[in-house]
Amino acid sequence: MLPMISSIEELRKSKEIIEEVKQELKTKNIKFNENIEVGIMVEIPSSAVMADKFAKECDFFSIGTNDLIQYTIAVERGNEKLVNLYSHFNPAVIHLIKSAIDGAHKNGILCGMCGEAAGDVKFIPLLVGLGLDEFSMNANKILKARKLITDLSFEECKQLAKKVLQLNSAEDVKRILDTK
Repeated sequence: MLPMISSIEELRKSKEIIEEVKQELKTKNIKFNENIEVGIMVEIPSSAVMADKFAKECDFFSIGTNDLIQYTIAVERGNEKLVNLYSHFNPAVIHLIKSAIDGAHKNGILCGMCGEAAGDVKFIPLLVGLGLDEFSMNANKILKARKLITDLSFEECKQLAKKVLQLNSAEDVKRILDTK
């Protein structure tokens, strides 16, 4: 998984380097998985906006929400004075998540997510409704998240996502997700 990829050129150059390393390993008779999958962390707005193009050249995506939020909203996540602005409930972040998922699915690849948002039980129904394929979260959140996902109705989650995508503020998003 390649981090911080912001352009197709970077992705292609990274894949060239991977191929060079594979050739070097073959030359040295070192065994390795020749069919290793290559994907990107979608954690920069440019890769989310261009997800459809990136997906044509990747085997999978993983949305890195912590950085995606920071770079989308231009708020340092550790800044105590701006902590109220740093939120995965921000509609711009949600639209970028949707763009990444849609781009992946349009091109037949899986889209996962890591970061705090993936383990937020208020946010999980929305992510299911948006079509997220895989969740990566802290181990202490897995059982609660698994139970929640098992009990969800996919159709209701899709309707929820449709409503949320019409909203204009993080507060409105939180309000709707709090009622679920």
